[in-house]
Amino acid sequence: MSAAKPPFSKILVANRGEIAIRVFRTCREHGIRTVAVYSDGDSDSPHVAAADEAVHIGPTPSAQSYLVAEKIIAAAKQTGADAIHPGYGFLSERASFVEACDAAGITFIGPGTEAMNVMGDKVRARKAMIAAEVPLVPGREDLEGVDDALAAAAEIGYPLMLKASAGGGGKGMRIVHDEAQLRRGFEAAQREALAAFGDGRLFVERAVMKARHVEIQLMADRHGTVVYLNERDCSVQRRHQKVIEEAPSPSPQMTPEVRAAMGEVACRVARSVNYVGAATVEFLFEEQDDGEPRFYFLEMNTRLQVEHPVTEMTTGRDLVWDMIRVAAGEPLGYGQGEVGLVGHAVECRIYAEDSLRFLPSPGPLLRLRWPEGPNLRIDAAVREGSEVSSHYDPMIAKLVAWGPDRAVAIERMRRALEDTVILGIDCNIDFHLKVLAEEDFRAGHFDTGYIGKHPALTEASELGEAESAAIAAAAALAVVDAGPGGRGRADSQGGEAGFSSWQRSARWMR
Repeated sequence: MSAAKPPFSKILVANRGEIAIRVFRTCREHGIRTVAVYSDGDSDSPHVAAADEAVHIGPTPSAQSYLVAEKIIAAAKQTGADAIHPGYGFLSERASFVEACDAAGITFIGPGTEAMNVMGDKVRARKAMIAAEVPLVPGREDLEGVDDALAAAAEIGYPLMLKASAGGGGKGMRIVHDEAQLRRGFEAAQREALAAFGDGRLFVERAVMKARHVEIQLMADRHGTVVYLNERDCSVQRRHQKVIEEAPSPSPQMTPEVRAAMGEVACRVARSVNYVGAATVEFLFEEQDDGEPRFYFLEMNTRLQVEHPVTEMTTGRDLVWDMIRVAAGEPLGYGQGEVGLVGHAVECRIYAEDSLRFLPSPGPLLRLRWPEGPNLRIDAAVREGSEVSSHYDPMIAKLVAWGPDRAVAIERMRRALEDTVILGIDCNIDFHLKVLAEEDFRAGHFDTGYIGKHPALTEASELGEAESAAIAAAAALAVVDAGPGGRGRADSQGGEAGFSSWQRSARWMR
């Protein structure tokens, strides 16, 4: 516990799962009391037990609970919380929620509304970055309809990327290679954006087909200090969503000079919108056969990122604690010259999903065992017996491994994944193991199209006799534990059908 008086006495986390537990951990270390909020479906969630107090906020669907600002504010007032940490997702990037916190006299641990209003709209953000002389992918922001998109294509050339102005998470995005695809894709992307965000506006950019997704972590205070905490490489993605992240980038063209140039641009982005708190500036990083790489601004995430642990493990900073302090008006307390970079960290997102088709796999967790060992970090949203809900994102945990270099970090992650036991639902651990063993990944030769270029990563594994026997034994054990009429997958689907993670069960049962 910190000896100094904490900047807040009680913090409510307006979120669920592993990020809520993550924020509670820092609060507990510094003597700050915590409040969890939960829906009907999360009444037995680990994040509820991890807080000092918990407030029920409504039915399971997030639209009736975690997305209702009034319920979050009421819970904070009820418990006497003087600050709210939004985590990521849900209300974390809604300017109206920041305004509601201000009106209630509760500190929002994050940026002000100016940054959110500019960066939350991709078209507005592009215009602001043009004014700030930030490098952008060539594009067109003011599209009234498909005819404008066709005119932009004539200027920029194909392939093009269609993007939703209010978008995120890959929704409303389409790559088009010719006029026919543009006509079809425009209407489809518009419908998807309208359904997901209530805003059907689109813009176009030149599609950079061979680029890495590299992002810069920022931290800024109210006293004019803005620092960058190096970069993360998040190029291993499915459906434009990240799966594996690492710090620093393994690109051979990520030199200290290039890192400094990207960091300077990212700090310029933050200063242009008077940013305070933690932020991430995302770039397309285009390696060149000769000369330095080109990098282009993609977007700014005005919140903490899912992948922040790899930055923490390579810099030694607690980003949540920095967020809390600067939200209270304290100076950041360190400058750019004090930001270090030690070793290498890799994060694997563990999803409850079919790793062949990347489809969610809700259901009960019959068996769960996380790995143990030095330089490992597990940020988990579930425990054994938890029910993985279909109402929320299927990510159930993040495994992070650190090593003095990338090769050691990858090997440590591989062993950690092999020591993980998850039974009762499908999960993507086998997929991660395939990636970690794949030659191009190990050599650091990949971009955002990596998964599509390596179809073997999403092919079914061949089971040997020993693995099949172990799965059958694990399935039988799960049925016995479930009791009469148990609902485990081994029970409801028969035999070994429900257990995709045979590597873990095989090692565990032998």
